[in-house]
Amino acid sequence: MSKRNLLFLWVLIQMTATNCATVKDITYFQNRVIGKPEKIDRHAGIVIQPKDMLSIVVSSRNPELVAMFNLPVISYQAGSEIVNGGYNQRLMGYVVDNDGNIDFPVLGPLSVSGLTRWELSEKIKDRLLGEGLLADAVVTVEFLNFKVSVIGEVNSPGTYNIEGDKVTILQAISLAKDLTIFGERGNVSVIRERNGERTIYQLDLCDVDMFSSPAYYLQQNDIVYVEPNKVRTRQSTTDDKALRMTGILVSSGSLAVSIATLVTSILLSR
Repeated sequence: MSKRNLLFLWVLIQMTATNCATVKDITYFQNRVIGKPEKIDRHAGIVIQPKDMLSIVVSSRNPELVAMFNLPVISYQAGSEIVNGGYNQRLMGYVVDNDGNIDFPVLGPLSVSGLTRWELSEKIKDRLLGEGLLADAVVTVEFLNFKVSVIGEVNSPGTYNIEGDKVTILQAISLAKDLTIFGERGNVSVIRERNGERTIYQLDLCDVDMFSSPAYYLQQNDIVYVEPNKVRTRQSTTDDKALRMTGILVSSGSLAVSIATLVTSILLSR
């Protein structure tokens, strides 16, 4: 068989493999049941961990009285250090230390690790009321650094900041503009670090059982990794071999030219 025919056969095999993957492995939720209601697991919210940054705002009918419980709002100019005047304003946050505590004005150290933001809100509100500091306090807690990373075979890999405290793996993939055609939808990993331990979850986007996975709702700093499918792996291996072969041919050609030049110079010098 000629080299041209071999090349044509290889291309045909690659196209066939891609088409088969498109039919068999690309569709999400293949075993879904149309029109059948399914119970949605209640999302309890993410819990506060060391290194989290929290926004805590105390409100009351007496704005002068609550001023002592709130951090100042700083003004800053994009791309510069903090300045007295600027185009933007940002609320300073509380960073949770390694022991899971924050230092709250007037109340002092508070243990916050393991609490949801609603539980922390109630905890501060109860302290303010119990110590006779504020009778009508409204406490709002938000995460300032909730982010997830999506890498691998997606169209726009990167780290994404999340507003609020609820994001699913599907929403994170949507932020990354979906998987590429070469993404392995049946084997998506979620890497999670919590309490000094790292856990890796595997999800199958083609199976509706993914909705019941503990990794369906993401937590802060989770990493979503989409593996390449077999077609991409074969293509990468083939491209790598072709690149190495091209390098060898170029090097051989350069060596041949150098030898020819040297021989020509010797002959002309005689």
